Amino acid sequence: MESDGVKPNLYDRKCGSRQVLDRIGDRWSVLVVLTLADGPRRYGELAERIDGVSQKMLTQTLRGLERDGLATRTVHAAVPPRVDYELTDLGRSLLTLLAGLEAWATDHLPEVEAARDRYDTRA
Repeated sequence: MESDGVKPNLYDRKCGSRQVLDRIGDRWSVLVVLTLADGPRRYGELAERIDGVSQKMLTQTLRGLERDGLATRTVHAAVPPRVDYELTDLGRSLLTLLAGLEAWATDHLPEVEAARDRYDTRA
């Protein structure tokens, strides 16, 4: 935990701000947050939408997002039990940033792929 009056320093390996960056910069966290942008989703819906994520990684990611206050987990009294995940206000505050990253990645994909091809040809 940061001490009072000390400004967080992202470049200090002991600073909690680096853990926050690790959380919001993790590919699975980005995809989960973007998937939850339209509202609550069940675990199965998240797993179906996010191609390639393992059950273990999805569970770890959801727990991390919940621990960091970015998402909530709601268990509904039903048979079988129903669990929904939803962004908190803090989690929703990431949406503009992550939507920008999503747009950049899709808009610049052809350029990145061309650069990779040029690099691989030289290597």
